[in-house]
Amino acid sequence: MESATFTAIPADNTLHGQLSRSSVRFRKKHFLMIFIAGVVSLALLLFLFLHAYIAWVLMYPDVAPIASNPKSAIGLDYIDVRFPSNDQSVELEGWYIPAADTTRTVIFSHGYGANREETWVPMYDLAAWLHEQNYNVLMFDYAFASATDRRPVTGGKEEAQQLIGAIHWAKNNGAGPIYVWGFSMGAGTALQAALLTDEIDAMILDSTFLLEPDTLFHNLKQHIDLPRNPSLALVRGFFPLLNGVSLNQIPYAEVKSTRYNMPILMIHGTEDAKAPYQIAQEIAMRQLTFASDWWLVQGGRHELLYRVHSEEYLQRVADFLKTLPVADELQHMIADQEGTLL
Repeated sequence: MESATFTAIPADNTLHGQLSRSSVRFRKKHFLMIFIAGVVSLALLLFLFLHAYIAWVLMYPDVAPIASNPKSAIGLDYIDVRFPSNDQSVELEGWYIPAADTTRTVIFSHGYGANREETWVPMYDLAAWLHEQNYNVLMFDYAFASATDRRPVTGGKEEAQQLIGAIHWAKNNGAGPIYVWGFSMGAGTALQAALLTDEIDAMILDSTFLLEPDTLFHNLKQHIDLPRNPSLALVRGFFPLLNGVSLNQIPYAEVKSTRYNMPILMIHGTEDAKAPYQIAQEIAMRQLTFASDWWLVQGGRHELLYRVHSEEYLQRVADFLKTLPVADELQHMIADQEGTLL
């Protein structure tokens, strides 16, 4: 009977095999961790890029080029004008439509994503109506709509300086009482400008949009379904990097708490999907000045109130404008009495 033969495996070979297998497992685990970290980092970068892109799109909205002019559109003579903003940071362009023998002047303050024509209002129709009522009209482009020196949107902070520049141009060219007629962000800009100057004699504000955290997120949600946190903070964080203005620099709280010293007609729709009417109503309810008024249009949508309710819209504006000389006289009487008491 043959005896069994056994071959002994050296102990060091067994240990080498175990170490090799451990090394392979370690390398696989290390590669997996690097891969996961890379995927997570890429996802975070894409998430940040998405919010930066959203902020950039908000700062630089698509604005259609000027398509016509007052002469071609409504048969009115006009003058091309150019003037600096109040802080001298940018040159602005516009049209001045003179009326006969009057200093009464209306300055249109157009909305976000539009130029001085703001065709969906439509602005030309209102300019023609004002001319019939014997008002001078100034229509101009905010810098974010400029064809020659475009700047980012700043939610009204820089735009307020640009509106005051328009007011100064009108004053320097013989304007008497100046009335600002604003739409959407142009209305919110007018409210901000009125905090900085006493040269506005009255305001008509249609579909007032005031950039604050709630309205910003409200509008973001309509385009992309993002969580409030951290998306709102991220978009806000990119604002000063792209336009030099933080949301905290926009005086939305002051606007909502101010009782302005001029008559204001505020018009808003209950179905406004861009600027909830409750904000405009809060501002309107604070106004105690004689002739100030509030018209809440049932079913009305953002900046489409004139289109749908043209006759009533113009009648209400006409009634408001008719009260302004009386309101101005009353304001002077009150100021004189206060001066006497002092």
